[in-house]
Amino acid sequence: MRVVQLIDSLEAGGAERMAVNYANVLAEEIEFSAIVATRKEGILKKQISNKTNYLFLNKKSTLDIKAVFTLRKYVKKHRIQIIQAHSSSFFLAVLIKLTLPAIKIIWHDHYGNSEFLIKRPKAILWLAKYFFTGIITVNEKLQVWAQQQLHFKNAIYLPNFAVIGNETHRQTVLKGQHGKRIVCLANLRPQKNHFLLLEVAAKLKESHPEWTVHLTGKNFKDDYAQRLKDGIKEKQLENQVFLYDSCPDISGVLEQAEIGILTSDSEGLPVALLEYGLHRKAVVMTNVGEVAAVLQDKNNGFLVQPNNAMLFYNSVVELIDNKMLRESFADQLQQRVMHHFSATAVMVKYRHWIRITITNE
Repeated sequence: MRVVQLIDSLEAGGAERMAVNYANVLAEEIEFSAIVATRKEGILKKQISNKTNYLFLNKKSTLDIKAVFTLRKYVKKHRIQIIQAHSSSFFLAVLIKLTLPAIKIIWHDHYGNSEFLIKRPKAILWLAKYFFTGIITVNEKLQVWAQQQLHFKNAIYLPNFAVIGNETHRQTVLKGQHGKRIVCLANLRPQKNHFLLLEVAAKLKESHPEWTVHLTGKNFKDDYAQRLKDGIKEKQLENQVFLYDSCPDISGVLEQAEIGILTSDSEGLPVALLEYGLHRKAVVMTNVGEVAAVLQDKNNGFLVQPNNAMLFYNSVVELIDNKMLRESFADQLQQRVMHHFSATAVMVKYRHWIRITITNE
């Protein structure tokens, strides 16, 4: 099998991490595995394994003819059979299939606002679906949406999976006291609702001022990021909440933290949760997307309804005050992630589905 992962950038987002993860895992298993970044490179480039082939197109516009022909040449040269197009990169994959009809397109849907699917535009996808061989979704809601709204039968839900990074050394040094750090792995996007996090941090400042919160994720330097910075200043949290932008050494970051959190309004299956689990962290998360498929409330972590700052705060405090509970939750979560949401577990389902999909087309 010869497969290429197609992704718009290599910035540190969930879709981007999964494109790299698929490419790297497949590189150990199949004849040829590659990843192609269309528009931008980023810190995840360093995570691409030596066995994974890589191409950067430097695509400048939606209809960049040079990029299209560069990718077409690459696909022909390496005898690619399947383009696994992540998120919006499906459009470029369709252009390739128009000139190379034998190519199979698997669209990997990472849509982050899965709690608000009724508002999702679908006109372009309705046309593009006729070029898809299959659709992979990151949660069950997206699978149902593909089947009901796009009338696409061959859609499968495959959970995201995390892998331990191949960083050679720690680059990011977190501020605050050792053993008293809380980390949030989330790009600065509205659906991540960092403002709920600020409410929790403000309460922690009063009750547990020695504990600090560390936000690692892409800063898009937009209105949301500015409002977040303003909120930190207004609540006088400059010594409690710290922004780091994207970090290339997630393993190193998590080694320095005790608790992992996400305060999102909407998610698919957040890779951050899986990374918390792999790195044996106790967690508090909002109950959105497929989080509950991994996190069982009061068994391997705390699950809180969105926008409930007081309950979220109380859950964090319970972990802060009870080290034995932190360790128990961390152990249970690590075991669940390893058994059900590891690369090994997911790739068994992936390979089986791909074989059936290609055979039946």
